[in-house]
Amino acid sequence: METIAGEHAPDWSSEQWQAQARDWVDEQLAGVGRLVTGAVEPRVRPWSLVWRVPTDGGPVWFKANNQGTVHEAVLIAALAELAPDRVLTPIAVDPQRGWSLLPDGGESLRDVLGRDPDLAHWERALPGYAELQLATAPRADELVALGVPDHRPEVLAGLLADLLDDNESLRIGAEGGLAPETYERLRAELPAYAERCRLLADLGIAATIQHDDLHDGNVFAGPTGYRYFDWGDASVAHPFGTLLVTLRSIRYAAELAADDARLVRLRDSYLEAWTDRYDRRTLVEAADLAMNLGAVSRALSWRRALDTVDPTRAEYAEAVPGWLAELFAAVPLQPES
Repeated sequence: METIAGEHAPDWSSEQWQAQARDWVDEQLAGVGRLVTGAVEPRVRPWSLVWRVPTDGGPVWFKANNQGTVHEAVLIAALAELAPDRVLTPIAVDPQRGWSLLPDGGESLRDVLGRDPDLAHWERALPGYAELQLATAPRADELVALGVPDHRPEVLAGLLADLLDDNESLRIGAEGGLAPETYERLRAELPAYAERCRLLADLGIAATIQHDDLHDGNVFAGPTGYRYFDWGDASVAHPFGTLLVTLRSIRYAAELAADDARLVRLRDSYLEAWTDRYDRRTLVEAADLAMNLGAVSRALSWRRALDTVDPTRAEYAEAVPGWLAELFAAVPLQPES
C-alpha cells in the first residue's frame, strides 16, 4: 500500500501545531518584506488544511498536506522551476512537512465561465497545460524519486491488483462500498486491464506529471494567462489520463452529450501539442486508452487523500470504491468509429 499516515499524522487542530505553522508563515513572509494584517481564514479537509492569510501586500495561501498528499509541496516547487509561466511560484515550501505558501492567483476559470460559459475558454486553457506536461516529461523519473506517486502504464496494473487487496478502502458489500459482484468482475478484469496498459505504454508517449483533477476550479484565469494549481491528486503518469476528469467535468457542467463535437474539439486542442511527434490516429488511440484506464488512478489518489486518522474521512469513503467501479463506465468522450 502507498504512504501510511498512521499515528504520526499532525493534529491540525492543536494549538501547538497552529503556533508552529503560524510562526513559519510569519518567518517566510518576513523574508519577502510582508506582514500578516489579520486573522487567518481556515478551510480543513481530511487531506489538507488551507489558510487564507491577509497581508499588507494582499492575501496569500498556506497549505498543509496530510501524509498521503505530502508530495504536493515539493511538486509545486519543481513545477515552478520547469514551467514558471504555467503555475504560481511559491513564496516558500517545506517538503518534509508538506507545507507551502503561495501568492494569490486571482479568479478561477470557474469564475470566468460563470459569467461567460463559452467553451473557447477551455480551448485556450488546455494547450498551456499540455505545454507544462511536455516541459516536465524529461524530469519524470526525478519527480518519482522526490515522492510524486508513480502511475505510469507500466505499473498501473500492479497498483490495481494491490488496491483490490485493500478490503478496508473498498468496503466490499458495505453501504457505499463495492458490490461483491463488482469486486469479482474487477478481479476477472485484471488481465485485460494489464493488456490495455501494455498497449498504451507501447504507443511510446512519454509519461509526465498528470494533475488527475483538472477542472475549472483548479485553473487560474488571470491577465497573465492560465495557471494550474491544487496538485495534491497528481502523479507521474500517461499525460492523456487528464482527459478523464477534465472532459467529464466540462461535459456535465455544460450538459453535453458524450458525442458532442465540442468535446472532440477540446480534446484535439489539448492533443495538438503532441502532433509534431505523433500522427493524429495514434494520439486519439492513446487518449481513448488513457481515459479508459484512468478510473484506477482516481481511486488511488482518493486512497492517498483519505490515508489519515481524521474521522471526517468517513464522509468521503465512497470515493475509492466509487471511482474503481467507474472502470466499467463509459468514458466522457465516445471513441471515434
